[in-house]
Amino acid sequence: MASDGDPRVLFLMNLVLSFAFSAVVVWGFSVINVAPFDWTNVALATVFLMVATYLLVLR
Repeated sequence: MASDGDPRVLFLMNLVLSFAFSAVVVWGFSVINVAPFDWTNVALATVFLMVATYLLVLR
């Protein structure tokens, strides 16, 4: 019988990985002059990725 794991751990892993990926993507966009690198853009991208991951994978 498989366990789904602790939801708090899954949430924290989702937060950390989404933040890291968002920071890299926003940095890349700033390098090619698509969007400036600032923490607001990173935070918005992180929230978007977390919600997308929750809707597409967890439910």
